[in-house]
Amino acid sequence: MNITVENILNAKRDFWDFIETTPLMKSNRLSKLYDAEIYIKREDLQPVRSYKIRWAFNKINSLSVKERESWVVCASAWNHAQWVAITCSHLKIKWTIFMPITTPEQKVYKTKQFGWKYIKIELIWDTFDDALKASLKFKKENKSSFIHPFDDIKVIEGQATVWLEIFEDITPDYYICPIGWGWFISWQIIIKNLLSPKTKIIWVEPEWADAMKKSLEQWNNIELETIDVFVDWAAVKKEWELTYEICKKENLQIIECPENRICTTILDYLKEDWIVVEPAWALTTDALKDLKNEIKWKKIVIVISWSNFDFERLPEIKERSLKYEWLKKYFLITFPQRPWALKDFLSILWDNDDIERFEYLKKSAKNTAPVFIWIKTNDKKNWIKMEKNMWKLWFKYNDVTNDELYFDLLV
Repeated sequence: MNITVENILNAKRDFWDFIETTPLMKSNRLSKLYDAEIYIKREDLQPVRSYKIRWAFNKINSLSVKERESWVVCASAWNHAQWVAITCSHLKIKWTIFMPITTPEQKVYKTKQFGWKYIKIELIWDTFDDALKASLKFKKENKSSFIHPFDDIKVIEGQATVWLEIFEDITPDYYICPIGWGWFISWQIIIKNLLSPKTKIIWVEPEWADAMKKSLEQWNNIELETIDVFVDWAAVKKEWELTYEICKKENLQIIECPENRICTTILDYLKEDWIVVEPAWALTTDALKDLKNEIKWKKIVIVISWSNFDFERLPEIKERSLKYEWLKKYFLITFPQRPWALKDFLSILWDNDDIERFEYLKKSAKNTAPVFIWIKTNDKKNWIKMEKNMWKLWFKYNDVTNDELYFDLLV
């Protein structure tokens, strides 16, 4: 694979009047917190809220006249369709996009809005794999051009323009990035080796979706059996082959971040900076917590992208964050069915402890009955005293905070 600085400069030149040069902003909050110079590349300020518009344009713009006239096709279950749609509208190319029926309505709507009269959306079955099979069948039957969302040199060249813009402002000591399928780090490795060999790249994966780390450890591109899909595109079972081949040649550091801790980072961005960050892009900022000693006094760059956040996920994010910070617990408690039992239980709570959910149904002809209860506190040290007092007052309990079955059922 031959990717040069000239290729990347050409990509940047071709879309200069269509795609934004986004700001590289110093985060005073993060810099102060970690005693470092921390800069954020704000790709969330692109018109479609993502850096991926860069590769979409670069790849589609590279199609020949014949390929453009053959009715181009792709598959998408995420935001891929939106970047394709807005690019097709700009270049006036007709396109068919296959998407699962389960795609959120908002994303289907935005894709139609961006693509206007140049795209046709086909909703089919339940998963991305279903959409991919349908799109490949369409390609074969109609002799269409198929655009892969990741495994393509033109994709990597378009994405690498982010790095060029960073170098216009600073030369970082560290660059921290999520892994996902690996395509995002592929161009970073290539351009770093071309322009800034001394810059250290640190990769970040979700703790329960560490396909790249395990693949590099085993020197084989393995497929994980199960993953936690919370961190969107960064949670993958297997890396794409092209990007895996690039990444395995590099001996780079990988950080794994707990999914629930990432939720705290998302909420910090909302509360402190008024910035909406999706889980995959909060991942890089969250990794700073594990790198605090290493990055002190260094110049750090992280990217924020994909800010089309689904706010229906906010309750889950808040619950995950509180669980990780030990500020909220779920209990199943055996209550004695005496009249003053609730009064006794309330006596074990401390100032500012809050009961957020209480489910109890009195049982006839029984001495006890189960209670399901959520308690939030402002001091995690309270749990030790609270649980000790429950035993003193003969309240038998089970802590089900980390039982995923209860969590999925109730949140």
